[in-house]
Amino acid sequence: MGALVKLIDAILFLFFVVMALAAPLIDSQMFLSPEFYPAFLVDLKQWYTTEYGDYLFAEKPHFFVGVVWLELLFLWPLSIVNIFGILCSKPWFNTTCLIYGVSIATSMTAVLAELMGSGKASEKLMMMYSPFMGLGVLAFLRGLIPSSSKTGLALSKRPALPRKKRA
Repeated sequence: MGALVKLIDAILFLFFVVMALAAPLIDSQMFLSPEFYPAFLVDLKQWYTTEYGDYLFAEKPHFFVGVVWLELLFLWPLSIVNIFGILCSKPWFNTTCLIYGVSIATSMTAVLAELMGSGKASEKLMMMYSPFMGLGVLAFLRGLIPSSSKTGLALSKRPALPRKKRA
């Protein structure tokens, strides 16, 4: 079980790093003027929108704008916190991972429903968004896994009160 948790943590670590970088550099371009960004980032977003036919970025429907705001204001800081939690083995990581996973899965349900229901999404675009749902579910499930059985065992073997030395 320990090796599986380490593998899941490694996958989630990469996901959190990507999200910590993509949210402020790419997604925030939905709201801010292009002159705030280096030309290569503006070109990258434009290439992505054209290459994948991402009409959500191009048309900016209201629900998607709300999802991106949620990502920037809530999930981006939580990504950074989760990176720290993984690197430092913080006991609260399960809680923040659970929160992150539920939020991503909920957002992706709305996005994927729009993509499937609109008939505008290409297979390529669906393949771009679908992994985020899987990673959200993975983060959710990782949040449900107990921290470590070693910690509990170590605490239970310690005496409740220190022993007094007899003279």
